[in-house]
Parts: sequence; C-alpha cells; structure tokens
Amino acid sequence: MTPKIFTTVIDLYLPEPHASLLNGILFGIDLKTTKEFYEQLKMVGLLHLVVLSGINITLLSSIISQSTQFFSKKLSILITIIFIIFFVLFVGVKAPILRAAFMGILTLVANYTGRKNYSLYALILSFVLSVIFFPSWLKTVSFQLSYAATLGIILFGKKNIKKSENNFTNFYRQIKADFKTSLAAQIFTAPIIFIYFKQISLIAPLANVLVSFFVPFLMVLGFLTAILGKINFYLGFPFAWTCYLILSYIIFVVETLSKIPGIFIKF
Repeated sequence: MTPKIFTTVIDLYLPEPHASLLNGILFGIDLKTTKEFYEQLKMVGLLHLVVLSGINITLLSSIISQSTQFFSKKLSILITIIFIIFFVLFVGVKAPILRAAFMGILTLVANYTGRKNYSLYALILSFVLSVIFFPSWLKTVSFQLSYAATLGIILFGKKNIKKSENNFTNFYRQIKADFKTSLAAQIFTAPIIFIYFKQISLIAPLANVLVSFFVPFLMVLGFLTAILGKINFYLGFPFAWTCYLILSYIIFVVETLSKIPGIFIKF
C-alpha cells in the first residue's frame, strides 16, 4: 500500500483546501491548494502540520497515551507504541518518518516515567545512539524538530493528570494539559524554524494552542476515513464528515489569524 492509494480516497470525500490539508497532515504530501493558503500557514506558524516533521507524531502519541489511561500503564504504552508502528507502516517506511516515530516513542516513555531526570537521561542516550548509528540524522530538520519538541515536553509538558470525581474537572485538566504540551513543543521548535527558514511567526504559539489539540484526533479520524473509505464509500463517510468539520475550524483559525497585521516577520 502506498499513501497515493489513500490520498485519492480523501480527495473524493473532501473539497480543497480541506483534502490537501488532511493529506499533508497524514502523509506529508505537498499541498495542492492555493499559494495564498500556503503563505497563510507560514504566517501563523502552522506549516509544520503538513510536513511530517515529527511534531505531529509527538503530539499524537501523547494524546493517545492520555486517552488510554483507563487501562493499566503498561497496556496504555503498548497501545500507543502499536499505533505509532501502524502509522509508520501506513504512510510508508521512510527515513523522516522513522525518525519521527523514534522520537514519538521516546516522548511516550518520557511522559510516563514521572521522573524528569530519567527522561532527560533517556533523551541524551538517544542522542548518543543517533550520533553513533545514524549520524546523518543530525543534519536533518525533521530530527532536530522532533528532538526539540521532545525536550520541550519533558521539561514543561504535561505529566500524569490527577483524576477527580467531577467529570468536568477531569475534562478541563485534560484540555489544559494538552494545551501545555502543544505550547511546550512549539516554543522549543521555534528557534529551529527561525534558523532554517529565516522567518518567525509572532502568533505561532497562539495558533498552535488553538489547533494542535485537534490534530491527533484528526489523524485518527483521517486514517479511518482513508481505510474504511477504500473498502466502501459509505463506511468512511461519517468519519470524513467529522474531518471536514475539524478541518473547517483549522482553516478558519489560519485565515483569521493571518489577517492580523504584524504577526509575521521574514528576514
């Protein structure tokens, strides 16, 4: 199976720029939409969503692990790792995706150790192993973004959430924790984006907080749309419709924030 088999399914369900945006998030496919929308993504600091930089997988693994907390810790970790492996096989085994998956699994372990020092040691160890076995990785933007995002989550991201008898309180704590994770990853990757692309989006932290929480769920729904839709059009339709609603929200955020004066600086 190749991503093209599934991108055609998504193209069948969704209009533009929704289809291109979802294909970019799932497979890193180049946007087949207007140049204006591409520039808007750059202006608000959300272009990383469509290049499989590793941030998506980092957030995805974090959200899935949190969503499966009602299982035992070991089972939750196992489910998340299996999902990451499935993601790699689904989009194709390529170096950038393997790097992203590697960092995603590391993030998963770091989030659940509950010991920041241990997590940092694991991150340092992974860096050393990368230098020894995959030295070419160090020069790639995707690895650097993944590594920076992981470091941000270890230092300032969410930890295990204390459960309350109040469901609303639990929901609020979950949302707050996910926002904190997204913001931590964004802050630590911003300098790398600036160095390589000579640009900075002053509104990127806000844009990522407004959008990043929905990305992991969009990825899951997108997979279901592509797989079930390939089997039968009507099986994938409910998931495609849900994707359309989420994508419409993301597009609205991008277009609205990009109209704010002075939010993007290019050198």
